[in-house]
Amino acid sequence: MKKLTLISSAMALVLSCSVAAKITPEQAARLGNDLTPLGAEKAGNADGSIPAWNGGITAAPAGYTPGMHHPNPFADDKIILTIDKSNLDQHKNLLSPGQIKLFEIYPDTYKMNIYQTRRTASYPQYVYDATKNIATKAELIEGGNGIINAAIGIPFPIPANGLEAVWNHLLRYRGVAASRNGGQAAPTAAGAYTIIGFDEQIMFKYSEPTATAEALTAENILFRFKQGVTSPARLAGTALLVHETMDQVKTPRQAWTYNTGQRRVRRAPNVAYDAPGTASDGLRTTDDFDMFNGSPDRYNWTLKGKQEMYIAYNDYKLHSNEVKYADLLMPGHINPEYIRWEKHRVWVVEAVLKENTRHVYGKRVFYIDEDSWQIHVADLYDNRNELYRVAVAHGLNYYEVPTHWSTLEVYHDLNSRRYIALGLDNEDKMYNFSVNLTDADFTPAALRREGTR
Repeated sequence: MKKLTLISSAMALVLSCSVAAKITPEQAARLGNDLTPLGAEKAGNADGSIPAWNGGITAAPAGYTPGMHHPNPFADDKIILTIDKSNLDQHKNLLSPGQIKLFEIYPDTYKMNIYQTRRTASYPQYVYDATKNIATKAELIEGGNGIINAAIGIPFPIPANGLEAVWNHLLRYRGVAASRNGGQAAPTAAGAYTIIGFDEQIMFKYSEPTATAEALTAENILFRFKQGVTSPARLAGTALLVHETMDQVKTPRQAWTYNTGQRRVRRAPNVAYDAPGTASDGLRTTDDFDMFNGSPDRYNWTLKGKQEMYIAYNDYKLHSNEVKYADLLMPGHINPEYIRWEKHRVWVVEAVLKENTRHVYGKRVFYIDEDSWQIHVADLYDNRNELYRVAVAHGLNYYEVPTHWSTLEVYHDLNSRRYIALGLDNEDKMYNFSVNLTDADFTPAALRREGTR
């Protein structure tokens, strides 16, 4: 049995339906005391295998300058345990059903190298301050498809239901703006692949230091995102623009695409839900991106509790510019020698498809890191309630922001025995979190320039 801090079935039903819960001033006072500023348990676990949070990474390693691939501050750490087919049964209580399935499908090549746990997640002080300020005010709108009375911080640091927990993931701090280059690959079962190159820009309006709940509600924009395909030649120039709204009942997500063949910008209302992801070979959905994005309205959400689990954390070795894509990309799964797994506490959130709605995923179970609100693992079930896909986010601390964010997301399709690795940047420029972006960079006209340059 998993060591899951369970919520009673009656309470789970209440929490899965309620969307207007607020925490009390007394609960908010726990933030920064027995809880971290973002709501995690500050203390370690009973046996000490998860240490206490002491602020996370607060300074970059010596010699680091922004623009570099982030050097590994734990390069001297040794593997303390390797899980493979020979000892899997001893460790299933710390794995999700989807993680266990990967061992079963790839018994001779899949393994997990476990390292000591380092709780490195950290954020600017203004994010901590904002979290405490909005903790007693933030609310979900009717149906849970939007949020009010919140800006900058984690809106529900002590979540009362699954919707609140997933909105924490959607609104987690990832800097104010970023540009990033890199790409994705979807190896065949035999291991052949083509790198799809991307040039992406994003503005997190919600996270700007001057953001206010009133201004965000009036503008109704959470973030703006633009993506251009740079390679291969047959796809280069294809581009996507997304305006993500704060109240998705008032105004649903707005999206536009630029097609090089037509040389036109078109509205794209289908860039949502289970529409195939860009150049994904059908191996992920649009709302798989960033482990989950977009409106939560097609699912009933339940907060199941919290458990200890192995997740991919402090994956600086995987992130290194000394590693080539050919080193990482293997048939079936990425090279396990480059992955660092650690034991962390995660929130478990279950999303079950509502009646009379459609999606290729009938159920989704998300495992959300308590320190960062980053979804680290997603078990994705088809409409027969059978495991269909497993997604893994490989996280690390970006010192210059600071923030905990994924460096690579891998979506495993269990039926085709293929995967897609999204966010490959080892052989490309590092993220630029200091980029100067304006709203004018995220207009349909700007999208056309992105596609034709």
